[in-house]
Amino acid sequence: MCGIIGYIGGQPALEVALAGLRRLEYRGYDSAGVAVVVDGGLRTLRRAGKLANLEKALAESETSPRGTVGIGHTRWATHGGPTDTNAHPHTDCTGAIAVIHNGIIENFASLRAGLERDGHELASETDTEIVAHLLEDELAAVSAPDGTAGAGAAGAARTAEGAETAGASRLTEAFRRVCRRLEGAFTLVVVHRDHPDVVVGARRNSPLVVGVGADETFLASDVAAFIAHTRSAVEIGQDQIVEARRDGVTITDFAGNPVEGRPYHVDWDASAAEKGGHPYFMLKEISEQPTALADTLRGRLSNDAEIVLDEERLSAQDFRDVDKVFIVACGTAYHAGLIAKYAIEHWTRLPCEVEMASEFRYRDPVLDRSTLVVAISQSGETLDTLMAVKHAREQKARVLAICNTNGSTIPRESDAVLYTRCGPEVGVASTKTFLGQVAACLLVGLYLAQVRGVLYGDEVARYVEKLQAMPALVRQTLATIEPMRALARTLADARAVLFLGRHVGYPVALEGALKLKELAYMHAEGFPAGELKHGPIALVEEGLPVVVVVPSPRGRSHLHSKIVSNIQEVRARGARTIVIAEEGDTVVEPYAEHLIRVPATPTLFAPLVTTLPLQVFACELALARGLDVDQPRNLAKSVTVE
Repeated sequence: MCGIIGYIGGQPALEVALAGLRRLEYRGYDSAGVAVVVDGGLRTLRRAGKLANLEKALAESETSPRGTVGIGHTRWATHGGPTDTNAHPHTDCTGAIAVIHNGIIENFASLRAGLERDGHELASETDTEIVAHLLEDELAAVSAPDGTAGAGAAGAARTAEGAETAGASRLTEAFRRVCRRLEGAFTLVVVHRDHPDVVVGARRNSPLVVGVGADETFLASDVAAFIAHTRSAVEIGQDQIVEARRDGVTITDFAGNPVEGRPYHVDWDASAAEKGGHPYFMLKEISEQPTALADTLRGRLSNDAEIVLDEERLSAQDFRDVDKVFIVACGTAYHAGLIAKYAIEHWTRLPCEVEMASEFRYRDPVLDRSTLVVAISQSGETLDTLMAVKHAREQKARVLAICNTNGSTIPRESDAVLYTRCGPEVGVASTKTFLGQVAACLLVGLYLAQVRGVLYGDEVARYVEKLQAMPALVRQTLATIEPMRALARTLADARAVLFLGRHVGYPVALEGALKLKELAYMHAEGFPAGELKHGPIALVEEGLPVVVVVPSPRGRSHLHSKIVSNIQEVRARGARTIVIAEEGDTVVEPYAEHLIRVPATPTLFAPLVTTLPLQVFACELALARGLDVDQPRNLAKSVTVE
């Protein structure tokens, strides 16, 4: 979603903002803009399209703004198309205020109508612009001697909503009043030409983090924006305002009460977000999967052979009281959850349902204190998943988060957390974080089985030992995956691809189809192989590529024979069969036009290797079609709107 950077310090703010926005390009965007406070004025420039368009316009301008306070933004269009006018920052009627925004203001239509009735002229179609105009009115109200003069559309009644917090600037107090009027999800960052000593930010259900340097402070939607300058960060909580100055920050809630931010250290550096010699971030991140998986698993077994979570605000008895598990997630994380269902039900004998987070709270699920909700999100800011978490908490359910981003919202809203520790993932289509999520889900299953007494400590230790051997098998798979790359290049002109799987191979088939949709923009569908004859086989025609994920003949022999029959069915109808099977499986050889081998693994761990050829297949096919695999069209890395 949108990228945000704010800066106050001693460096040229424009250079800091542009460098930060470059590091946020992976999030996906369609316009960009900057605003700099300079010489008692405010300079803004916005351009549709890529950041290069903005940089070109800046280079062609007569003077480049050289102030040391400024903000920058990359926008992914929601309200209004990707035009220069709709790009951020947005300003008020006087041109004194500049605002950037991530998220959606749900009551913007009524607020806009009120502003227009009171004479404000709004230039864009966005929900963001209303914030600048509301702030214009509220600032006039708090600046007036009696707190009412100049209130304009704000009205005298709102000026009585609490006295200005001691020590806070008028800008901050006015901003606080505006935030209390907004509904929805938002991160907002504001600068004012008459307040060059402060940058103010706010967050509700959308990410905002502070970077603290030497006599300089950063506000950003992602630590990647300022990681080249500092690795010292501060969490900003839900419904909080941060006033950033050169020498530090002041944090309050929307009511004006002081709040203590939680400092933390970012444990990766700027080089971790670079391509490392690869032409695309996605290729780099695919190659990093052995390390990412090992980092997810490292230190998860205590000396007493107990699974270790990162943050746990629940007792063992709380987990023993669980009688049902819900997994909520979106996209790739949802597929990790489907894999988790097999493991959790097998190891714990608890019923487990996997839900699209975007639908979860709207179908009125049956939840109570004995329900465990496992929320999976790479960014920890996925709004659909966050809203599902909030609904679960309102129903008194316990929530365990699986997340890759320390200090993000979903972990803070949860009762327990397991971080995947995969490091920054820049490519929009998840690869290494998916493997981390699958591994984390397996650990959650083992943890539940252990605390509930279904598995003994030595049994858990044996499973963990086998899991800890998986990074080497992932590395082995990647080292022998060139045939899949070559095959993908030959299919660049294919119109569609079908993916089939059984048991844990079915979620892998879904993930393979999703990756092809995301990266190559082609029709792709994943099916349980047994459902083929119930309708989807009508899609099979001469030359259609059909990818089949074959279960182990050792672990699921009855399913193996059935999927071999499925391969024969599609082959008989002219399909081009691409078979992913473990080493030593000779039964499938006569039916595979293309056979891709993966190492033999325990059944529940198989997705950690069978997914890899499908990632490479989608990536290579997209590259063969001349597409950008890091920033697929219409997609964003962190989806912070519903």
